[in-house]
This record gives sequence, C-alpha cells and structure tokens, in this order.
Amino acid sequence: MPQPKYRTDIGKIEQLTEAEREKLKLITNKFVFRVNDYYLNLIDWSDPNDPIRKLVIPSEGELAEYGRWDASDEDTNYVVPGCQHKYDSTALLIVSEVCGAYCRYCFRKRLFRNDVKEATTDVEPGLKYIASQPQISNVLLTGGDSLILATPKLGAILARLREIEHVQIIRLGSKIPVFNPMRIYEDEALLETLKTYSTPEKRIYVMAHINHPREITPEAVRGFEALHNAGVIIVNQTPILRGINDDPKVLGELLDKLSWAGVTPYYFFVNRPVAGNRDFVLPLERVYRLVEEAKALTSGLGKRVRLSMSHTSGKIEILAIENGKAYLKYHQSRDGEYGKFMTLDCPPDAAWFDDLPGSEQYWRKPKKLTDAVASVNEMPDMPSRSLPKIFAE
Repeated sequence: MPQPKYRTDIGKIEQLTEAEREKLKLITNKFVFRVNDYYLNLIDWSDPNDPIRKLVIPSEGELAEYGRWDASDEDTNYVVPGCQHKYDSTALLIVSEVCGAYCRYCFRKRLFRNDVKEATTDVEPGLKYIASQPQISNVLLTGGDSLILATPKLGAILARLREIEHVQIIRLGSKIPVFNPMRIYEDEALLETLKTYSTPEKRIYVMAHINHPREITPEAVRGFEALHNAGVIIVNQTPILRGINDDPKVLGELLDKLSWAGVTPYYFFVNRPVAGNRDFVLPLERVYRLVEEAKALTSGLGKRVRLSMSHTSGKIEILAIENGKAYLKYHQSRDGEYGKFMTLDCPPDAAWFDDLPGSEQYWRKPKKLTDAVASVNEMPDMPSRSLPKIFAE
C-alpha cells in the first residue's frame, strides 16, 4: 500500500461542502489542520457526528472562549530547550512539532502555532542534561509525534540515549500506529532500528494514542504486529472525549480490541482545559461513571487502565466519585507527594482538579526553570502571522 497523501488545506477536502470549507477556514487560521487520505477514509461522511470526523476535522466550537493554551503549565517543566523534566525518573524530549494528523482535542495545540517553537532539531542540550541526571531512567520522545521523524534521525537519537547507562526505558509518543500504520510496517529500516535499540533488558515502548475502536483497522493491527516483532511494547492512552468515545460500550470495545491485539490499556485521561477544547469536555463524575461502566464490560486485562488527570502538580488518579465526593491520589507528583490521598467535594459541573473546592491546598504553582522557552499563556490569543519565534530572548 503506498504512503498516504497529506493534506493541510481544509479547502481541499472534497468530502466537505463548499460552505463547510469556507466556514472552517476561520478555525484553521487559529488552529492548524493536517490529515492524510488513509485516515480520511475511516470517516463515515454521511454522519455529521461521526467520531473519527470529530477527531481531525475542525469545528466551530474550537473558537469558543475556554481554557488556556498550556493548561498543565509545561513551560515550567523545561530545563533546557527541547527537554522537560517534571518527575524525577522521567525526562521528555520534544523532538517534533508535526503529527500524522492534528487531533482537534490536542493538549499541545500550542506547538502548532506558527509563533511557538518548543520542539527542537538540536537535541544535544537535552541529551547532555539527561546524561548528567542519574535518576532519569525513562526518556519519552514526543512532540508532535516521535514516529514522524525520518528513520535516520530517530535512530541517531535512540543510539545516543542507549549510550547513557542509566536510561533504561525509551518511550515513543505516537499516534502513527493508527494515523499511518503503513509508515511502520513498510519501513524495514525503522523496524530494524527499533529492534537494535529495544533489547530484552532495555525495551522501547510506544505510547500509542488510540481514541476509538474504529481506528483499530487491519492495517493498524499489522502495524502493531510489526512493532511487536521488533521487540517493542505498545501501551495505549486516550482522553475521554464528548462526542467521540463518551459511551461505555465504545470504551469497552476499545479496551477489548486493544487487549486482543496485545496493546496494554494504560491510561484513560480527563481532557485538559486547553484553548479550543470546550466541545470535548465532560464533567468528572460523568467521566468516572463511563470508565467504570466500560471496565465492567471487559476482562481483567482491560481493567488495567487507570483514570487520571495530567495536572500541573502531577498525575492525579481518580479512585472514585461517590455522593458528591471525589476520592483521588497522586499517581505522579512534581513535589514528591506520590500516593497522597485526597477527598474533595465534587460539584456536578466540575471538569478538572482546579474545579474541586479546596484543591488549591494540595499544590503550589511552579516557577519556570529557564527563560529560554516562551510561556504561551502570556502570548496573544491569536497566533502571530510573523515567522516563528524560536525561543524567548
């Protein structure tokens, strides 16, 4: 199967009416658009509420007043340009600002602004930092999408990381297994590269972003198998999204299909309060109920999934929401509060940790570690038309 053709002009999506294309150009002036023919063919164009359509085709709701560009304050995680270090054992290298397609709910929509440049082609400062920090055992290559990188570039980064003795696990954040599975199973050089650096003692993990069971096509399963044969472990994470997967039967089917294909269900996330994401937001109590109902439909393998919020202060696991109370604990913590248990009132419309009365007592807003990265929350709401600003002065 040939590699799919990519499209970045909403005006050239023939399946949309001319009126729709004109209307949606207003959104793509603010939030960039990209998709490919393979993924477009998964859409049922006769259904205006098709979940696959909602994942990648812009909607007018993206212009509604809501949220912040950087809802988890990732600007405070940067230690050097291109490298974040929020949790002791894990570092992130932002290696790309391009994806196979741009998910409309993306929590890093800011990376696709033309006046923001957090990803870097020069990973040397990040690699040097990681080498100097022996507590870092996990490195996540993300962006954007790490598997969008050319194979020689990805291989060079993997080789350098494998030279750092204390880096045990390398993770690749990617939606390519469902956006463009042919990029995986048709690229023998990629698979050989992954096999070289994913060893029995030190595995490579693909952190897949599969949101809906319809994305798990025969091509996607073939891609999973190619990754497995290269010694790669695949796990999956997805937010619970209104209009896309907010149905226990859909989520249950997703958990089943992932487990059957050997992909570990890893996280269900609460959608972050990011600019442009209002249409996807659900109350916390509704999210919790959906997840519990879905888990009731699947085996113990599917039940391994955890429901969490990726908050500024850490990953907060939702243990239960009952009788107007949220029972939470820190699954990861910026400030060393791992395992801390919290009971908070949960108003019916609460959709994020900050919406829970009293949550502010459990964390403090972090300060930036470097001024070499711009804070997008301080930028104008509309992206600049000027050339990209590489880093803050």
